Amino acid sequence: MPIVSGSQGVVPASSGIHDNDWQGSLRRAIRDPAELCARLELPESYVAAARRAAAAFPLLVPEEFLNRMRRRDPHDPLLRQVLPLELENDEVPGYGQDPLEERHTQDVSGMLTKYPGRSLLITTGACAVHCRYCFRRHFPYSASPKSTTQWEPVLRQLRSDRSLEEVILSGGDPLTLPDERLAWLLQQLSQIEHVRRIRVHTRLPIMIPSRVNGPLLEMLSQPGQVRIVVVHVNHAAELDASVSQSLAALQMAGILLLNQAVLLRGVNDQVEDQVNLSLRLIECGVLPYYLHQLDAVAGAHHFLVPEAEGRLLLQTMQDRLPGYAVPRYVREVPGEPSKRPILP
Repeated sequence: MPIVSGSQGVVPASSGIHDNDWQGSLRRAIRDPAELCARLELPESYVAAARRAAAAFPLLVPEEFLNRMRRRDPHDPLLRQVLPLELENDEVPGYGQDPLEERHTQDVSGMLTKYPGRSLLITTGACAVHCRYCFRRHFPYSASPKSTTQWEPVLRQLRSDRSLEEVILSGGDPLTLPDERLAWLLQQLSQIEHVRRIRVHTRLPIMIPSRVNGPLLEMLSQPGQVRIVVVHVNHAAELDASVSQSLAALQMAGILLLNQAVLLRGVNDQVEDQVNLSLRLIECGVLPYYLHQLDAVAGAHHFLVPEAEGRLLLQTMQDRLPGYAVPRYVREVPGEPSKRPILP
């Protein structure tokens, strides 16, 4: 279960604490459903249900993300991504704990080899936010490497397999790693000659924009391998001025920025949602890359948008947007060598 280390307390909005320390933001992230509902002025009836759902997959919402949500609106598209609902406890046929069968793709602990030429490293189980539709919400993170010594089998495997040209840092969220540990891992990867690209999948620049600071930019902009950052934005309301600044800093550092979104009922399943998201991403220097069909993970069935609806939505987007602003609509199928396009 992804848990962020640090204090479990929540600092009230009126506490007067204002800093740009991203690790402090992680420590102060909201973990109590009652606190979340009170801050957003939601009815008391949401609290008990949220607590029951959060018993299996804890609530985690940073202040920076909460501040972009509408008050007194339980249907706010940002809130829906993080608010635990009783529906999560339903047992639904076809929805399981490992929908992509990733546990069968681990050559060594912490390393998934799902696609030719690429390996994915589970760098941590920690995130800055717990998305309720997360396909790894049941992943056994405790088995992943923690120390530099534990990472050695992964690095040895990467060094020995010259077919691997790209390493994907995932998790959890790799940017929750302390700078020293992240710098060490990037340095180790930079010494593997046949690894030509390093891709970082993260929500930190969106959730806590102050994570994009000088040390991180220096780490990610080192010469040699191509560095790609894939962010995860589902709705245009996530992209406020502070996020735009963090993305601009990454872009100025010469990092290629891509976005992956998930098609979610009640969040971004309307044409205007998707059109606005794509245009806002382009304004922020981020290329809309993938729009994922929901993975069938236990606890997320209520987010499902039927594929037929998704096809119509994408067809309308193609009519309204330039080609570079239309993401590829895809699903991931266990055992397939790549994502499978749903719409050509």
